[in-house]
Amino acid sequence: MTIPGTTIPARREQNIPGVGFLNGIFAATSSMKLSQIREMTGLDASALQNWVKRGWVSPPVNRGYNIDQVARILIINMLRAAFQLEQIAFLLSYVNGSVYDSSDDIIPESQLYEYICLLVNRCASGVQVDDEMLDQCINEVTQHYVEIIPGAKHRLSASLKIIILADRSILIRLQAEKLLEDLRK
Repeated sequence: MTIPGTTIPARREQNIPGVGFLNGIFAATSSMKLSQIREMTGLDASALQNWVKRGWVSPPVNRGYNIDQVARILIINMLRAAFQLEQIAFLLSYVNGSVYDSSDDIIPESQLYEYICLLVNRCASGVQVDDEMLDQCINEVTQHYVEIIPGAKHRLSASLKIIILADRSILIRLQAEKLLEDLRK
């Protein structure tokens, strides 16, 4: 198990950090360079540059990515094994509109990443996820979210449900691949 969207191992006995993880990274600097993101995610530079070119991640400022840009990159990277990149871009634009205009955002990307990590910790520790339990967990995690436009909480909750179910589907696929590999032994 890794911290979502990274190659950094997460200890099973500890909660997966979200914003705490990101805040730790950004404690000494206001931005991360492409090489640092590559090392943390395992992505190559051309993939990240392509995401910027296609409008899935806003361009770096002075060759640096801020905390919300990094959170978005981690979310995209986390979901790549479950969805096509265009589907991920649609989902994230459903939550926050255009990457070039923060005035249409319903939540900072870093807070969205925090919610994802909290949900992975609280209610999706096993492969199977009960629909009612997931809805309850989402309600608990987002209980202090303040809607800035009508319908924002519903958009956020629906998106979080999709993200967590996608994460579970990745785990199921990995479990099936392991079982298949075991047959070859």
